[in-house]
Amino acid sequence: MTKVEKPWGYELLWAVTDRYIGKIIHVNAGHALSLQYHERKDETILVWSGRVILEVKEDGQLVQREMAPGKSIHLAPGTVHRITALEESDLVEVSTPELEDVIRLEDNYGRADPLHRSK
Repeated sequence: MTKVEKPWGYELLWAVTDRYIGKIIHVNAGHALSLQYHERKDETILVWSGRVILEVKEDGQLVQREMAPGKSIHLAPGTVHRITALEESDLVEVSTPELEDVIRLEDNYGRADPLHRSK
């Protein structure tokens, strides 16, 4: 397993193939991933432990959903989304293998790409 430190927690990559990726995403309480989308990456996320707020852009508006253990969501390419941990949270993600396919629209850690803020 490969551990990748992130400013909001860490990722544990438990499966890396040319067809799919499996990872555990640990998000520290009160921290958020980027408001982002992917051009090619297709992913499904399952809340394993903790509670998170998932923001997804629907009809031009960001809609917030609280998600608890056992809840999952499929995020197709182009779907703008962000996850914020209400408490220490672990998520299981299975996706296509495009790990670098991240367009950050907003980011609490200074990683946003200003050229893509209009989506």
